[in-house]
This record gives sequence, structure tokens and C-alpha cells, in this order.
Amino acid sequence: MQSVTRLFDFPYYQLEKRPLEKSLVTKFNGKWVATSTQEYLDKANAISRALLRMGVQPNDKIAIISMTNRTEWNIMDIGVLQIAAQTVPIYPTISEEDYEYILNHSEAKYCFVSCAEVLEKVLMVSSNLKHLKEVYSFNELDNCKNWKTVLDMGADTSNQEDVEKLKDSVNPMDLATLIYTSGTTGRPKGVMLSHDNIVSNVISSEKRVPFESGATALSFLPVCHIFERMILYLYQYCGVEIYFAEGLDKISDNVKEVKPHVMTVVPRLLEKVYDAIISKGAVQPGIKKKLFFWAVEEGLKFEPYGANGWWYEKKLALARKLIFSKWKEGLGGNLEIMVSGSAALQTRLARVFGAAGMPVMEGYGLTETSPVIAVNDQRNKGWKIGTVGRIIDGVEVKIAEDGEILCKGPNVMMGYYKDPEKTSEVMTGDYFHTGDIGEVDAEGFLKITDRKKEMFKTSGGKYVAPQILENRFKQSRFIEQIMVIGEGEKMPAAFIQPNFEFVREWAKRHGIDLGNNSELVKNEKVIARFQDEVDLANEEFAKWEKVKQFRLTPDVWSVDGGHLTPTMKLRRKPIKEKYITLYNDIYGY
Repeated sequence: MQSVTRLFDFPYYQLEKRPLEKSLVTKFNGKWVATSTQEYLDKANAISRALLRMGVQPNDKIAIISMTNRTEWNIMDIGVLQIAAQTVPIYPTISEEDYEYILNHSEAKYCFVSCAEVLEKVLMVSSNLKHLKEVYSFNELDNCKNWKTVLDMGADTSNQEDVEKLKDSVNPMDLATLIYTSGTTGRPKGVMLSHDNIVSNVISSEKRVPFESGATALSFLPVCHIFERMILYLYQYCGVEIYFAEGLDKISDNVKEVKPHVMTVVPRLLEKVYDAIISKGAVQPGIKKKLFFWAVEEGLKFEPYGANGWWYEKKLALARKLIFSKWKEGLGGNLEIMVSGSAALQTRLARVFGAAGMPVMEGYGLTETSPVIAVNDQRNKGWKIGTVGRIIDGVEVKIAEDGEILCKGPNVMMGYYKDPEKTSEVMTGDYFHTGDIGEVDAEGFLKITDRKKEMFKTSGGKYVAPQILENRFKQSRFIEQIMVIGEGEKMPAAFIQPNFEFVREWAKRHGIDLGNNSELVKNEKVIARFQDEVDLANEEFAKWEKVKQFRLTPDVWSVDGGHLTPTMKLRRKPIKEKYITLYNDIYGY
């Protein structure tokens, strides 16, 4: 094999260059089960042969919906792609209406699901699905055909020659996958990504990551999202063993079992890990507690490359030995690097995890850019906290007059599926409009300052960038989620979801009886304590930006509750609609 040009080339490249006994590893019935590179390809070829026997033609769409990342997902992906068909990965947690819309819009012929929960949603809308012929499940279920029947159908190798012909016919510029963005408003849009879109992104990103053959990765971010999917191809390209976590609730157990060298993360997860560590430190006795918070304080001043001078480095070495080494041990002991994407990373988290010897390389991109536009690199002075790194090779960025980041390169999508109008709205020539506001500094580092669509003007004509405010406010341990509001109003305000667990601990220490969550958010002592947190955060902002009023919400904001997208971004319009009475109360309507 000369080089990788199509997505299904990655496992073949791995087989030739660095074959692994543990290419893909998933836990079944409490036991980690490894699939070798050879086995991975044997099964993918069996899937290809079976799909041809099932009548799948080039350009047919096959949907894959899984609650967790798992070996079968990757086998299906390669099996579909190498016969010139396309995969449609779908977020498992979206509504039944969105399932129906995506399966019909994509004209998916077959659907592979992980478990009963996903199957139930598909079955609920199955009578309205115009193109779907059959559903198969990875788990053994009574009311669904198992995917092993497809594998068995492909055991006969007599039509492998047909698979090979189709493989050879696939051009790097051909459509590979449709990824429906979870969108904060309206119907999901089907982003068309070609083989070359993603392959070029993997190869350019590889130059930025120190992944070594034989290293171990733990994968848990949704593989239906392009960030984790691209990373899985990158792991395969670099010869990294991929372990799939059992689910978000099992990550802390899985990290200790797998002891990964690398993980991809989203800022929300790091916030939760940090808060859990701080909570443990807060209950330490006497001198241990003092030492713990001294180390944290030093960690929050961290700058890469010894920029703080020799005396700071001495103190950091001591903090690492006494305190941070235990943090690392708690995350398996081998973690050398984390890659963060999907939302802005608070600089305090970048600093403290960097100080703890588990650096977080923040990157930036969108589904439409396959996804990486820029990413930090610890080597060659390529890491700058507070930025998303330098732009990757082959990709060009220019900043529009209004500050919007425009991107051009082989990673830019083919367009939105069946929607030339929406495509033309985001393209100017070859440049894709990201919708993000940013700047490139003198050293070539890209800095994101806000979402263009999320910035708003108050009635006084002043611009407010809500994400910057929200990131600062979320540094409070009292605040789990926050949404800044105030478009067209006289002042910014906020809806706040308390960190209920922490608030209850605080109340217990102060002898305050809180009752249920609905009573908690109306408790005067709680509101006064939140006011202190709001006042403290407000100090960092100009007069017109300060959050003048807030209301606490009694619900835990979630994907299922409609507050968050599957990548944990705020769904601003639904949140505002949900709390419209609180909104009206703030602004006196």
C-alpha cells in the first residue's frame, strides 16, 4: 500500500505497517475482548460481502446508531465504505421525530442499532420510514435480527472479487458519510463529507500529536460525532490500541482498568473531574488540606516551557511529587496527553492539568471542516494556553471584517445533503463561514472569542459575548450550567442551574434545611450565596457586560431534557422557551 487516500485504507495500512493484537477492544459481559487488525478486516470484508448479497448498491446509505462506542461500529463502518456505500451515524439520544427525519432524509436502506433502547425509538417510527428494509442489533435481542446473521451471510468468500472491484472504484473525492448536525435550532442538516475531507484531516492532524505505536487510548466521546470518529481513524493510522469505554457513567472505572496514554475529552468532562478532585481535597485534614490547595494555587499559575522561571519550576516539581502525582494515578497513571474539542476550554483547567503533567491540547473545528482547523502541539513551542493552537497544514484561515473565522482547504465539506440553499448560506467561493469570531496572533495561534450567532446587543446598543461570561461563571463550584440572556433587553441576565450536590453539601455545613430542588432554588440564603458568586465573577467584566440579575432553575440541564445538544452545548432557544416565566420575571413582562 502506497498511502491512505480513502477511509477504509486505514485498517489495511495498520495491518501492513503496525498490525495489532488489540486493535479494537470492547467489554462484553464484564470482560475486555480484543479484536486484532486482521480480525477487524476479516469481519469488515464479511460485512461487505453480505451487504452486496442484501442488495446494497454504491451510494446506498446505511445508518448506525449506538449508545456507546464499540468494536462493531468500526467493523460496520469499513464494511459499508469499501463497497462504495455511505454510513449515516446517528446520535442515539435525539428525539424520535429526528430519528424519523434523518432515516427518511438520508434514505437509509438498513439500520444497525446497539441495544433495546435505540431499537425502541426506531420501532416507534418504523411505520413512517419509507426506505428502510431491515434493522439489525449488535446486542442479542428477542425482537430484532442480530448483526451476526449478516456476518454469517458474508462467511462465503465467493463474491470477494466484487468487493475488491468496488473498493478500487472508490475515489477519494467520493461521498463517504452523512453526519447530521445536532443543531441548536431547526431540523438537523446532513453534512456531506468525502473520503478526502476526513483522510486529509487525519494526516494533517497526525503531525500535531505525539501518538506512538503500541500506546493505549480510551474512547468514550460519541463516535457519531466527527471529532471522535476522526480521532479513531488517527489512532488506527498511528497504531494505537483503542479501548471503548462502557459509557460515561463508567469512565472512572474504565480509566483505572485501561490506564490509557491518551484520551479525547470535552471541557464539561474536565470540569467534572476537576470539581471531584477539589471536593476530595476540601475534606482532607489540616496540613494535607493546606498542601493540596497550595499545589492547586501553584497549578493555576502554570505556563508551558518553564515561562514562569526556575523558582516556579522548583515549586511545581514539589507540587507534582506530593499532590499532582496522585491526580495522575487516579486517572490510570499513564495519561500523557488529552485532546479537547467541541467547546471552549477554561484556561484554569488547561493550566492545572498541564501543571499536573496531563496536558490538554485544545483544538478547534466543526463537523463541516472534518473537523480540525487548528490544534495545539506540546512539541516545538506549539502550545499556547488560551488559544486553539496553530492552523494545521493545508488549511487556510482568514478573518472576515466582522471578525468571523473563514476556512478553506481539503477538509471543507462537500455541502449539506439535498440542501444547496443552506450550503450557499455558509460558503463564499471556497471559504466556509464558521460562525465563530476569532483572531490569529503574531505567533500564528488562533484564538476563538465567541460565536457570531450567539453574540447579542442590549437595547443600549452594546455587544455582549455570552460564552466568555459563561466560562468565567462556571468556575464557581456552585454553578453547574449557566446561560446568559438579554438580547435586545436593557441588561444581561442569566439562568443558572446550581450544582445541586455541592449546594447541598454547603447547606449541610451551614445548618440550612433545603427541601427539594424547587424549594432549594427559592431559598433566600442560597440565592444570597449565589449573588456573592455572581458579584465575584462580574468584577472581570465591563459595566454593560455584567450579569445584573439571575434566576436559579430547579432542573438538571440535560440532553434528554432538551437543554443541551449531544455534544453538551447549550440549546439557547429551547432553554429560553422552557424558562420564559423566569425571563419575563427578570425583565418585568
